[in-house]
Amino acid sequence: MAEVSIGVMVDGLGGGPVKVDVPPQSNFFEVLKALKAAGHAKGLNALAVLVDGVAVDLVATVPGSSAVPVRFLTFDDAAGQEVFRHSTAHLLAHAVSRLFPDVLPTIGPVVEEGFYYDFAATPFTPEDLERLEVEMRKIVAEDLPVQRLEMTRDEALVAFASNRFKVQMIREFEDGSITAYRQGDFIDLCRGPHVPRTRMLKSFKLTKVAGAYWRGDQKNEQLQRIYGISFPDAARLEAHLKALDEARERDHRKIGQEMDLFSFHDEGTGFPFWHARGMVLRNTVVEYWREVHRKYLYNEILTPAILNMSLWQTSGHYDHYRKNMYVTQIDEVDHAVKPMNCPGGLLVYKSRLHSYREFPLRVAELGAVHRHELSGVLHGLFRVRSFTQDDAHIFCTPEQVEASVVETIRLVFEIYRTFGFTDVHVELSTRPLQGSIGSDEVWRVAEAGLEAALKSQDIDYKLNPGDGAFYGPKIDFHVKDCMGRSWQCGTIQVDFSMPDRFHATYEAEDGTRKIPVMIHRAILGSLERFIGILIENFAGKFPLWLNPTQVKVLPIGDKFSDYAKQVGDELVRAGLRAEVDLRNEKLGKKIRDAQMQHVNYQLVCGAREAETGTVAVRMRSGEDLGALPLAEVIARLKDENDRRVL
Repeated sequence: MAEVSIGVMVDGLGGGPVKVDVPPQSNFFEVLKALKAAGHAKGLNALAVLVDGVAVDLVATVPGSSAVPVRFLTFDDAAGQEVFRHSTAHLLAHAVSRLFPDVLPTIGPVVEEGFYYDFAATPFTPEDLERLEVEMRKIVAEDLPVQRLEMTRDEALVAFASNRFKVQMIREFEDGSITAYRQGDFIDLCRGPHVPRTRMLKSFKLTKVAGAYWRGDQKNEQLQRIYGISFPDAARLEAHLKALDEARERDHRKIGQEMDLFSFHDEGTGFPFWHARGMVLRNTVVEYWREVHRKYLYNEILTPAILNMSLWQTSGHYDHYRKNMYVTQIDEVDHAVKPMNCPGGLLVYKSRLHSYREFPLRVAELGAVHRHELSGVLHGLFRVRSFTQDDAHIFCTPEQVEASVVETIRLVFEIYRTFGFTDVHVELSTRPLQGSIGSDEVWRVAEAGLEAALKSQDIDYKLNPGDGAFYGPKIDFHVKDCMGRSWQCGTIQVDFSMPDRFHATYEAEDGTRKIPVMIHRAILGSLERFIGILIENFAGKFPLWLNPTQVKVLPIGDKFSDYAKQVGDELVRAGLRAEVDLRNEKLGKKIRDAQMQHVNYQLVCGAREAETGTVAVRMRSGEDLGALPLAEVIARLKDENDRRVL
């Protein structure tokens, strides 16, 4: 029998591809079996396979050419993880169809927190989730084969005739073969790939139920969304669930309430209300931000919140953000509340003539922006309808782009280090395939400038082809918190197009008028979201320099209140944030309350302290430093605060 020779790349082997010989029309199970027989794939738990960069099922037929690159996917690959969790979403839908036969499945994608599946159903209860998990385990135990089916549009319309959502999707598909997957008595539309058998989906947990709308449009039918998570083994699932428990304890909404930082109200859904202590935290972050930006020679501006709609049409934001913009009329002319600061910054730039001698011109703005987010996606400070962007725009010549981006990268890392974020992942995103503005040449120059800046700093980065902004390529910065969660915060975007749309110019060295390059950048991203990240990263136990209440002065009884007030006044005069607890409570309760509020230091004032001009110092950890002279304590705290010790 003639044989096909195919080069197979297996994760973890090291070196180059391993070549195995398999008969024609073999599937990738046979390839995997041959690899294992040769000792190359011991312990490899493959879920699917990449063929020339495209993920396919393990039961797919091996291509006839040995030149096609092949790599098996495991759960440790992002693509393999997606296969596993999307297969678990189908497992959930299968269980729902058995227990609730009148419910209509719609879609079930993989998301950052696991997977979900939307159903046209009455609300599910926690007891329903428990029953569904039991049924899912039964389907796993049945070890059903998962089969890929290819249908014509007419065949698919017949197969899914009882589900109006699937019918709508099928009618919208382009002509050609439609794929579905079957496991036992359940069939669902899907591009795939999937795991080959249900027995592989052993460890999962349904985590919550939420409301949703068909295709995310609140004008459409309301659905019930079930979220879940899955792993190949119980140990990883258990570790993940423990991490979720810790995340719940660190939830910034819970801690924000305990520390009296902010609140949300039905009278302004999605709009945060900052309390006095929250404003101290917010202003501390802002003051540091301003200090660093002064050092890097930025000028700060502020632009209006509401601007004429024609501005947003000129900038291109109208075409891309219209459904998320708040609109109004002023003097019978359409206006919009700004969703971005950039166009206003361009108007400021255009208010006078600029020379190349001013470049690079660095202009920063802490601008409040508003975007209409669906109520179902609002989430504390992480997803709000009003937030403050720490925007800045650098106007420069094309020759200055690389140096300006390098300087900005250094600024980004300096700020992140101060807040304790040292694990930063960087991504470079290039021109979108559709909807972008500007010529091929300016995009090529912009992308090259960003790439050169990253390479000059020896920064490892991931390339995201086609994921840039509509007006330019970008570098995104993802910080990792103490729980290993990644947050996209900073961004640098090179824009040759928007200054051209606004007819912004500068006087060049040769006396001609030229169009500047505009570098958009943010470091914290959304100030509100960044503060939420800080709260969860520190679990409310802020370093001294960030804490809204750094010191609590605790008198032992009323007769020492005057001395406690005197201590509090001296702390405040020294620039420290101190509060005196004058409540008629026992000392033990005052200490416990201060620790619950995550105050860094508690200074106890009694008879001996009042007599000697000292304070008994207790730290947030519970460590007792004993009685120390007040001047010494103030000097120690000022040093810790001024150096922004973490």
